Amino acid sequence: QVQLVESGGGLVQAGGSLRLSCAASGRTFSTWAMGWFRQAPGKEREFVAAIKWSSRITDYAYSLKDRFTISRDNAKNTVYQQMHSLKPEDTAVFYCAEDNTYYLNTNYLPHSIAEFEYWGQGTQVTVSS
Repeated sequence: QVQLVESGGGLVQAGGSLRLSCAASGRTFSTWAMGWFRQAPGKEREFVAAIKWSSRITDYAYSLKDRFTISRDNAKNTVYQQMHSLKPEDTAVFYCAEDNTYYLNTNYLPHSIAEFEYWGQGTQVTVSS
């Protein structure tokens, strides 16, 4: 079983930055990719970014790729998300997720909620105007 614990959320003014962390524990040796999703009030959960655990391959939601950066520290079993130039519309609960599926395409990155088997409890990010 995998446990994911997010941290780093909080209240920030528009234009500010935050770095989210997600610490993974449990059966992490089979990790294929880690991802971040977010869910704003009254909206569906949406993909933010993903990173392949064994390489530097990353992908982002198109509208966020210039402001958000995903990274990981394999030694610490931790994935990060650096967020810059935050906007009030970025206000959401941010979730960390892990995909342990083995894909034949070694460059494949999951993007959909259904592809990620494990989820954290989420961390609130609030951006004030």
